[in-house]
Amino acid sequence: MFAKQVLTLVILLVLAAKAFSQEYIVEDQGFGFTREEVKQLITHWTPQMQAAAANGVGDRLELLNISLAAKKLAAEAEAFTEEDDAALYWAQQFRIRNTNRNFVVNNYMRDIEMPDFTALAKERYQTEKDKYAPVPEERITSHILFMCAPPECNRREYKPELEKHLDALKSGANFEEMVEQYSDDPGSKKIGGKFDRWIVKGTFSSVAPQYHEATFKIGAIGEYSPITESKFGFHIIRLDDIKPKSYKSYDEVEDQIYIDLSKEYRSLAAKEFDARYQITEEARMNGPVLDELFKQYKTTAQVSTEASIGRTGAARDEALKKLAEKYGLAPDPNTPD
Repeated sequence: MFAKQVLTLVILLVLAAKAFSQEYIVEDQGFGFTREEVKQLITHWTPQMQAAAANGVGDRLELLNISLAAKKLAAEAEAFTEEDDAALYWAQQFRIRNTNRNFVVNNYMRDIEMPDFTALAKERYQTEKDKYAPVPEERITSHILFMCAPPECNRREYKPELEKHLDALKSGANFEEMVEQYSDDPGSKKIGGKFDRWIVKGTFSSVAPQYHEATFKIGAIGEYSPITESKFGFHIIRLDDIKPKSYKSYDEVEDQIYIDLSKEYRSLAAKEFDARYQITEEARMNGPVLDELFKQYKTTAQVSTEASIGRTGAARDEALKKLAEKYGLAPDPNTPD
């Protein structure tokens, strides 16, 4: 009799274990996780969480507790109805719709295959060199610095005296000798007034802005700037050499061009995908009801619909048009950017 009872109990336990294994492996109050759900849940944990759950039963239970609590709360949210609170209900519904929309769009974008951009990238390099490949003009100079720190030095009175030195230089006076005699810059004075760095047009990290501006106004190598004032005092600047503006090779900028073309292609593909879900000619609308709903929001001022939804009304960028034509991507021109 006892043996029969034991056998019955064993059978019941085996059946219960089998049923449990087919459904939840973690369960509480009717909520639980299947084996596959736990497997996927673990993959979304951080490596630290994964290691903690693997190495310690306490940490594992705590993490499963947090996840199961989230599932219980989600069920409460799903049971929430418009009758409970209409404003909260619809706010949540719109958040869910936006999440689902982003899920579908991101899924589509993830699988987009890029076409061969080789020919277009080379064309882009030729037509937009100033965007992708410019190497700015560089100049190197020498100078004579006349220190003049207020209030000890009256700059207004001192500057006219320096014009005489500049006139002398323009008349053929020896620049290096004047550096030796007058310059207050100890570093450059030792090497004939030479500035130790090339000055890149448009960058102001190496010299005072006034010095930079004066340098690029000098007409030719060997000529001088006007008397130039900076926080250090006054400068007479001589232009010693020029590296003209040039361009990087295609190979040097190819990667950036490909990145931009890929972004543009993806943007156009997203617009085309979005256009599939826009209102069609088959749509029906109840005008009187819509008018009634919008009536309370009417204003006396005319508001531009295009401005309110962020459209510029300007023509599409030519490069985007070219991509659209080349790869058969022709989204509705009225689709918002």
